[in-house]
Amino acid sequence: MTEETLGDRTKPMCPICGNNTFRQERGKIDSAWGMTAHKVTLLICDRCSFVLQFYDGNTIFDFD
Repeated sequence: MTEETLGDRTKPMCPICGNNTFRQERGKIDSAWGMTAHKVTLLICDRCSFVLQFYDGNTIFDFD
């Protein structure tokens, strides 16, 4: 993960191992009835693979 992807926000720290380098991915979590989906940004720790999830809003488009 680079400084450009975070903008002016500071880097988070992994709550498990204390590392501050992450791989960033985008994802989607579907609701129970499939009526909506929640967009998320995932930060995966490079050291222990712990996943931090950050909410990016919801969408009604669910084409799975």
